[in-house]
Amino acid sequence: MTREGKRLSASRVLGLCAAGLVLTGVAFALAVRFGEQPISLSAALGDPKSSDAVIFWSLRLQRALLGLIVGAGLAASGATLQGLLRNPLADPFVLGVSGGAALGATLALAFGLATVGQLAPGLLGGLERLSGPALLAFLGAGGSVLFVLAVSQRHAARAPYAALLTGVVFNSFAAAAITLVKTLSDPDRLGEILYWLAGSLGYERGATLGLAALLQLGAISLMIALSGRLNLMMLGDEDAAALGVPVARTRRLLLLATSASVAGAVTLTGLIGFVGLIVPHVLRLAFGPDQRLLIPLSALGGAAFLLLSDLLARLSFALFGGEPPVGVITALLGGPLFIALLYRRGRSVAE
Repeated sequence: MTREGKRLSASRVLGLCAAGLVLTGVAFALAVRFGEQPISLSAALGDPKSSDAVIFWSLRLQRALLGLIVGAGLAASGATLQGLLRNPLADPFVLGVSGGAALGATLALAFGLATVGQLAPGLLGGLERLSGPALLAFLGAGGSVLFVLAVSQRHAARAPYAALLTGVVFNSFAAAAITLVKTLSDPDRLGEILYWLAGSLGYERGATLGLAALLQLGAISLMIALSGRLNLMMLGDEDAAALGVPVARTRRLLLLATSASVAGAVTLTGLIGFVGLIVPHVLRLAFGPDQRLLIPLSALGGAAFLLLSDLLARLSFALFGGEPPVGVITALLGGPLFIALLYRRGRSVAE
């Protein structure tokens, strides 16, 4: 057992996760309490007919829950992929998920498919009321992942970068296709496309939030369950196999888990960058690379980061006269912070 493994006691894991849970709870409370119009939580919970209650139950709570779910999924996926690819700069979107989802949603918006009923009328069970961009985004994300995994399958067991390179190429192709669609789109719909691509938190129904939460819970649970194997795989495929790790099978499971998590997040919010890149990177520098601790901490940290970023977006309404997409806020916060971390790390290595 390594020195790092000895330090990772159950009490340390529980203590740090409890601290992360408290931080996430504080961020959630701030997100539902403040905004363009501050509300009283006691009035919202005590008087269901008050304006505070309407804002809390119909707007703030749904949006905060969505931020919680999406932030946790993106950050946990980022931590897992960075360990799997042995690259701290890996992003959750590298497997082509972003390209496929963005292309599907862009096509839906360009053709005015606001609901599934416009694409396939007469569906049973009320499915025709589902969001057209969300459905096509999910299908595009899932299709792109299957394509990337199929193309890279022959080399995935020997080269962990095969899926990464295939995903980068697919994202480039999807970006070109999106540019073509935007060029040919009606100007009235171009704004919707650009807003979706920037990433934003909306107001989803309870059933949608429940399904999204179950998807992320299952995916993140699988990542955590395989985190011990992932620690060994970070030593190299040959060393991990010698220690009894089924490398190819574990890699496929982790790629599928991260892809499902990111696809579910992108479907509901669009492309929100830097959550899955900066949060795991900061936590790795602070607490070490052990995936058994890093993945659950990243899920909690990502949820808190996205909740606070969305709060900042809503508070900026008074400054800009409008609310910028939360993806813009995460980029403005994450970009400079990431560059500062790289600069600091480069100086420490040079010294």
